[in-house]
Formats: sequence, C-alpha cells, structure tokens
Amino acid sequence: MDTMLCDELLQEIFKRLPSTPSAALSVSLVSKRWLNLYRSSKTSLSLRFLPHNSMLVSLSSLLSYYPSLSSLSLVLSDSITNANSSTATAFTDHLLFIVSSSCSNLHHLRFLVGPVSVSSLFSLSRSCSQLTCITVSLSKPLYLSWIVSFPCLKDLCLYICPNGVNKFGSLLNEELDAEFGLETLFLSGIQAGDEGLGWLWRNCKRLKKLQLKNCASVGDGESFSSFILCVKGLQEVDLRKCRSIVDGVLLKLAENCGSLNSLLVYDGGSKEGLLEFINTCRCNLQKLDLRLPLDLNNTHLLAVAMNLRHLSTLKLQSCCLVTGEGLNTLGTALYNSLEELALINCDVVEREIGLLATLGQNLRMLRKLDLSYNELLVDKELTSMLISCNNLTDLKLRGCRKITGVTLFSMSKNIKCLQCVDIMNCPGIEAEAVEFLVLNCSQMRQMVVEENKVSNIARTWALHKVIEVTSG
Repeated sequence: MDTMLCDELLQEIFKRLPSTPSAALSVSLVSKRWLNLYRSSKTSLSLRFLPHNSMLVSLSSLLSYYPSLSSLSLVLSDSITNANSSTATAFTDHLLFIVSSSCSNLHHLRFLVGPVSVSSLFSLSRSCSQLTCITVSLSKPLYLSWIVSFPCLKDLCLYICPNGVNKFGSLLNEELDAEFGLETLFLSGIQAGDEGLGWLWRNCKRLKKLQLKNCASVGDGESFSSFILCVKGLQEVDLRKCRSIVDGVLLKLAENCGSLNSLLVYDGGSKEGLLEFINTCRCNLQKLDLRLPLDLNNTHLLAVAMNLRHLSTLKLQSCCLVTGEGLNTLGTALYNSLEELALINCDVVEREIGLLATLGQNLRMLRKLDLSYNELLVDKELTSMLISCNNLTDLKLRGCRKITGVTLFSMSKNIKCLQCVDIMNCPGIEAEAVEFLVLNCSQMRQMVVEENKVSNIARTWALHKVIEVTSG
C-alpha cells in the first residue's frame, strides 16, 4: 500500500491537508516515507519554544526536514532570563542565522525570539532576498536602513524594545534616503525622543496600511514633520493604546489623507479629537472600528450619521456612553450602506428594550452582525431583530449567556442565507438546539460551539453538509 502512490502525487495530497497536529500525526503513523514526504511538502511552519542553548542544534536539525518552507514563525514562550542584553542578542542572532542558512526560499518570517542585531538582519537579507513580510524585535537606538536591503519587502512589523546593544548610530539612517516599497507597517513601543524614525516616515511614500500599538510618539521632534509624508496614500489606519498621539494622528489624517477607507481606534484619544476628525475628514471612510469606553457618545454617532454616509462596516466595543437615540439615528442614516454591525459588550443593547428591533427594521442590508459578550441579552430582543435581518450570512453571539435554543430556532426559520455562526460560551444553548440548527440551515458552512454540545447526529450531518464545526 505504501508504494502504490508516487512521491509527487503524495506531496500534492499532503499540501491540501489541514495544518493541524492531528493531520501530521496521522500521516507520520503510516510510514517513515510518508512522514518525510509530508515534511518536504510543507510550505508553512509555526514553532513556539523555551530559550535554551540546546534549541540551536534542535532547530537546525528540524528545519533540514522542511526544504520547501516559504513561511516560518518562531516565537519564544518565555523571556530569556539570567542573561544580559548582549548574551540575549547573541542567542537570537544565532537562531536567526540558522533560519537564514536553512530556509533560503522564505517569503514570510515572524521571528519573535528577542531583539536582533542590525548585522544579523543584513545577513538575513543576503540569504533570504525574497522576503515580502518580516516581523522582528529591535533594540534602541534604532538603525533602520537595513530595510532597503530587502528588495521585495511589502509588510514590516517591528516591536521596539527599550534597551539594547545596537552599536550602529541611529544617525546613520540619514546617509541613505531611498524610497522603498513597503505597503503595510506595524510599530509597537515607540517613545518620545526615539531617533531614526523620521527616515522611515520619509521613505514610506507607498504605505497603504499603518498600525501603531502602545506608542507614546511617532519619534523625535523631526519625525512628526516627516510623518505627514507617509499619510497621504494611507487606506487603513489602526491605533491601539496610543492615547497620547491619537489626536495628532487623526488631525494629520483629516488634513492630508483623502484615500483612507478604514479606521480603528482602541483605548485612546479624546472626545474632541475624534469629533474633529469625523467632521473634517475628506476621505470616503467605509470601515470604522472603535473601542472607547468613556470617549464615545451620541455626539460622535450623530456626526457619523451626518458625514460618513458610505460606511459599510461599523464596530463598537465597550462603548458605555452611547444610547439608543444615537444608534437609531445612525441606523436611519446608514440604512442603504451598512453591511456589517458589531455592538460588542455595549450595555445599551441590554438596557434599552426594542432597540435591536428598530435597528433590524432600518438595517435590512446587514450581512454580518456581532453582538458578542452582551451577557444579559435575551431571546425576545434578539429574535425581534433577526426577523428583519433575513439576509445575514454571519452571526456572532459569543458570551451571550442568556440566549437559549429559542434564538437558534428563529435563525433557522428567518435567516436562510446564514453561513457562519459563533455560539461559544452560551450556557443557555443546549445540544438539541445545536443539532436542530445543523439540520435546518442549508447554507451553513461554519459553526463555533463547544464540542460537548455537538451530538453524534449533528456531527454526522455536519460532515455530510461540509460544515466546519470548531471550538476556537
């Protein structure tokens, strides 16, 4: 049986297997030949490990079994303890050298083992010149000119560590001005006074997506003036836990960016800064995602209704100060455009009776609805909305603890196009209701629910109807 299929055919089959431990174990149990072919066919590998010198030898040996890797993720499970910064950097540099020596065909690399040195990144660029996506940690002071040594780089993710052993002066960035092709940039940990970022902003003129997390600044004094140069062509901006710079970034976006179509702001900014952006932005914003517990109120929702009439996606999380009046005004204004709505952990959903019914009547274009973690939401309120939203394809109710099987029966009756549903952590929903939903939703393709709520009958029908049932 082992020799009936040729190597090439087996490898093509293995490429189509799911990347799960169970799939790898099943293949390895057949024969050593199958295991070797499975490994050689793998193009993606993700590893999490503890820091230990024995890992250096083990990693080198392991990667030799995967010659076709184009995507590799290495993440440290714990910080390197009892080691100074020089020793820690030497360890991470050695690991990165092993990767560059073993995986010359890499296109995507996520290397979150610890801060890496500039010299190791230049070495990586010589061995893995086809890299299009890099995620690494860097020490201060920042030296970023190594970026130009990766000619194919489109997606860059940098975690900035507070202290390090970078022997290159950050001013060396100034010697090499060369516009590069970065389209997506993620930065975490920037502090006021960090030098070297002005050079990065000046050369990111093709940037389409910018993500900032835990940043207190965009660099030193000169960096902010250079920052304006990169915002003009931005299409997506994510600002997470960047309270001290949100208002300034939003102001520059409103003044200089006409191409922005997606904005996310979590835990930062001020009421006035956000309102100014909504009222003055020149862009055709289509997606707005806000988690602002104490900084978002009805005034902002009214401004959105007046100025952002082409929104197709609106997500609000933990927004305590909005009321039904603001949401209803928004629903009336966006009745013809809004296709995705998320009201996650928003107590107005539980507090105001009849709100969901009114939203459902206004927002008949909705395709995706997320009401997760509204723990006191009851069947009556939810089903009154679902009756009107019969074009939904995606519904998330994770953590809605008061919801019962009544809601699932309503889904099967009213939402004929439903494809994906998330009902994790809903103790009121029992196995019988899950089984009923699987049997009666003809378009269902994915269900997220606890394994102990999936009966044998439901599991059999899910396989027959090609429904992916997970507990993720």
